[in-house]
Amino acid sequence: MKIVLFGATGMVGQGVLRECLAAPDVDEVLVVVRTTLGITHPRLREVVHQDFFDYTPIEPELLGYDACFFCLGVSAAGMDEARYTRLTYDLTLAAATTLVRLNPAMVFAYVSGAGTDSTERGRSMWARIKGRTENALQRLPFRAVYLFRPGFIEPVHGERSKTTMSRVVYAISRPLVPLLRALFPKHILSTVIIGQAMLSVVRHGAPKAILECPDILEAARRA
Repeated sequence: MKIVLFGATGMVGQGVLRECLAAPDVDEVLVVVRTTLGITHPRLREVVHQDFFDYTPIEPELLGYDACFFCLGVSAAGMDEARYTRLTYDLTLAAATTLVRLNPAMVFAYVSGAGTDSTERGRSMWARIKGRTENALQRLPFRAVYLFRPGFIEPVHGERSKTTMSRVVYAISRPLVPLLRALFPKHILSTVIIGQAMLSVVRHGAPKAILECPDILEAARRA
């Protein structure tokens, strides 16, 4: 299979890229990035592109792919609703509407978040906007859309968040992960599990479009 990956420089995207390159049935991974990853692999292709709201200049590069793994996202901390909408809903739909036009048979897998509000009417701003984004993606005529709602994600192979706050949180919580996994075995995920689950839904599908933590774990087991 041939995969387009967004967010390869973030913690989740780094893990997903690693799993894709390790999978024998993945023929090519195209990463769309603003700055080069600085790594080489025989099955990795990189397109450096600055405007993530307009893909017109690179459309020929996006043709012929079987799946998109969209791991690009920002924290809502310190943002007003208009800016968070711009960097979550508008940014995601810019990529998705381009890809569905170029590759209508594609599977689109989107990393959302636990607690996302599908009604779009709740009090939590970030949850409403994530819900609006999920709902819009499901209306696009892809072959399938899968919405991943992870909670806590453990970085397994040295993946690092791009934000200082997230790096601090993960550093503090790292010693607690074994205890948390023992107490909440169906709710603690890892970058490996996310990557394997994304590959799994392309290979085998899934019984529903919205995958909460237990569903992501089950998908990874079927990878």
